[in-house]
Amino acid sequence: MNAVSILDGLISRPQSDPYSDKNSIEFGFRARRFASIERVLKSILEEKGTANIIDLGGTETYWLVGKDFIDANRHRLNITIVNITDESPENGDIFTYHRGSASDPALFRGRQFDFVHSNSVIEHLGSYDAMKVFAENTRRLAPRYYVQTPNYWFPYEPHFRFPGFQYLPRNVRRALIMRYSLGFFSRIDDRAEAEDIIRHHSLLSTHQMTKLFPDAVISHEKFAGLNKSIMAIRE
Repeated sequence: MNAVSILDGLISRPQSDPYSDKNSIEFGFRARRFASIERVLKSILEEKGTANIIDLGGTETYWLVGKDFIDANRHRLNITIVNITDESPENGDIFTYHRGSASDPALFRGRQFDFVHSNSVIEHLGSYDAMKVFAENTRRLAPRYYVQTPNYWFPYEPHFRFPGFQYLPRNVRRALIMRYSLGFFSRIDDRAEAEDIIRHHSLLSTHQMTKLFPDAVISHEKFAGLNKSIMAIRE
């Protein structure tokens, strides 16, 4: 059996979104992260009585991780979700959708929120310049924020579910997703589409997050003793 045949056997088909499955490992990690977010939101509610939140690049489904807290405080929370797709909220008393880019320097110019939240978004912006604008928006839009991203130096790439994928040369990564179904992606036939996907999945290091968010406390989520994710938090 040649190397290609072995690789064919090792790589699995695309998997469904684990974040809608409460029994998945990813949902468990996300639920534990929410403890930090809940702490900040409780502080805002104690101080102001209400909390006006902006979620950069998020979804309403994400907030299911904090369902109990949100249900208990639904009359005091207002969550604006910024995303590039059109959506209609299921819970319109809490959620509002704003179609736009989280890396648009004019995003909500002149408006202030109580808290900026973003989970696993900054690595998808396509360039470091866009990441810098995203970080500037985050720091501008509210006095408190929480930004999470997977760690470049954690050896398992979470989007493609392939050990060490992020360390491979760009052309090798492109070739792999054009040959195999990896992680959340079916096999890509179009070279330009494959290149675009690789460009929009660029993990960051702790050093880069520290430079982007110099006024934040940088912490890590660990797995097997290694830094799995990076969180930049300003409370």
